[in-house]
Amino acid sequence: MLRRHARAACTALVAAGLALAGLQAGTAAAVPDAGEPHPVPTVRTAAQTLGADAAAPEVLDAMRRDLGLTHAQALTRLANEAEAGATAARLRQGLGGAFAGAWVDGAESGTLTVATTRSSDAVAIRAAGARARLVTHPLTTLERAKEGLDRAATADAPVRYVDVRANVLVVEETKAGAAARLLAATGVPRELVRVVRSGQAPRPLYDIRGGDAYYMGGGGRCSVGFPVTRGTTQGFATAGHCGRAGTTTSGFNQVAQGSFQGSIFPGNDMAWVAANGNWTATPYVKGSGGANVQVTGSVLQPVGSSVCRSGSTTGWHCGTVQQHNTSVTYPEGTISGVTRTTVCAEPGDSGGSYISGSQAQGVTSGGSGNCSSGGTTFFQPLNPLLQNYGLTLKTTGGDPGPGPGEPEPGGSWAAGTVYKAGDVVTYGGASYRCLQGHQAQAGWQPPNVPALWQRL
Repeated sequence: MLRRHARAACTALVAAGLALAGLQAGTAAAVPDAGEPHPVPTVRTAAQTLGADAAAPEVLDAMRRDLGLTHAQALTRLANEAEAGATAARLRQGLGGAFAGAWVDGAESGTLTVATTRSSDAVAIRAAGARARLVTHPLTTLERAKEGLDRAATADAPVRYVDVRANVLVVEETKAGAAARLLAATGVPRELVRVVRSGQAPRPLYDIRGGDAYYMGGGGRCSVGFPVTRGTTQGFATAGHCGRAGTTTSGFNQVAQGSFQGSIFPGNDMAWVAANGNWTATPYVKGSGGANVQVTGSVLQPVGSSVCRSGSTTGWHCGTVQQHNTSVTYPEGTISGVTRTTVCAEPGDSGGSYISGSQAQGVTSGGSGNCSSGGTTFFQPLNPLLQNYGLTLKTTGGDPGPGPGEPEPGGSWAAGTVYKAGDVVTYGGASYRCLQGHQAQAGWQPPNVPALWQRL
């Protein structure tokens, strides 16, 4: 948590052999019956769905600077990450309780690895174009153990996460013996845990385009996360530690802007601000040099993926996703479900935008280090924030949906709804299971996007 007081694509990863029992890509859309007024929708690849083939120059330039990639490599990496995320999601559904995590590797994220506790799964994993790794502990076992540690953790063992590459639960301690005391108090088996000594404890990153500064009425500066709407009200998502419900805000230009409508911290680190009539929510994040970077959706990317952050103190920086579902204990309390990254940040960047390609990832919470020597930063994923407050992310482009005289087929799927992996909907007479969490939007109907939905 970093506080700043006032003044102060391209080449896609080939996922071969997806027509396996239980691991289908959802295939193509169903062909309409004779006489139906709506046409057969165009089925999109994962890279097309996530806009990986249309990344903004600011995103590619920052990836070149921070990740050492050429322009072509950056484009290829974004496409590979989109396809890898979809493939891993399908495999997770098929592997069930044996699934132990997935991640991408390589400068272009060209290698997807999927871990399992069941040796017989290796054939299906390899047939889907991924590497198989046999491990001891399923992901659910490690995540349950982490939940037990979270309930008893103190600031002396401030960070807990599952390292899927190592198949272990990591506990970072700032004082010798803190992790051992935590394990003894909770009964979590020692063989599940690796203890890491950390010299720095994370802190909040305090201080209507994503990344722009805003100022709290009681003093301090934070950064806009993502512009949103709630009905006819416009505003933005940001970090909960930046303000409480009722806290007034002014914009980057010190003009009266709005007020916090809801805020959660600790527990989570999420909030939203409703703007007054002088402010309009736009579907952009502030990129390098102040240029607009488009936001086209909110699909969370897999471990190892590239991610960029925009903040009002340090601007535009990129890195990679290290772990999802991390828990962090700040001096103010514990927050859970955040994502750990290698992106740097400093005070005043709190609340700012994390984006992968054109997919919104989350809002900056806190971290350690800085943008001179490097550091670790955590973000609050955006989809739970949108769902909690009933918000709609502002996005650009996209299919406008059925035209005049082409009614939407019936079913429970609805644009604007936040879906998580495993949710089941109906659409056009068929049932679909959600593969990757996202906020639904026009053009992302289940038959159109097998990267997000699997037909049952």
